[in-house]
Amino acid sequence: QVQVVESGGGLVQPGGSLRLSCAASGSILSIVTMGWYRQAPGNQRELVATFTIGSSTNYADSVKGRFTISRDNAKNTAYLQMNSLKPEDTAVYYCKAIVRTTMGYAASYWGQGTQVTVSS
Repeated sequence: QVQVVESGGGLVQPGGSLRLSCAASGSILSIVTMGWYRQAPGNQRELVATFTIGSSTNYADSVKGRFTISRDNAKNTAYLQMNSLKPEDTAVYYCKAIVRTTMGYAASYWGQGTQVTVSS
């Protein structure tokens, strides 16, 4: 089994910053890639920022220049630094890890999500 756990969400004022963390653990041989997604009530889950399999980054247009994805490979952890937050950034933020498991296959795993609320 593989577990993916997000942390760092909370309530911030517009223009503020938050840093989210995502830690993967369990039956992991290696991490293929990790990424961040978000979902607001009534909306589809959308990509926020990911590492590609070639280790480049991909950002949604709505967050480009404000958010930065990073990772610590030794800790199987990804981060999302969010600056200049806007009310429309309010959502549950989910981490997805694509993992090579010790069971002989690769698969994607989702965390439970962490709430980010941007409001004055």
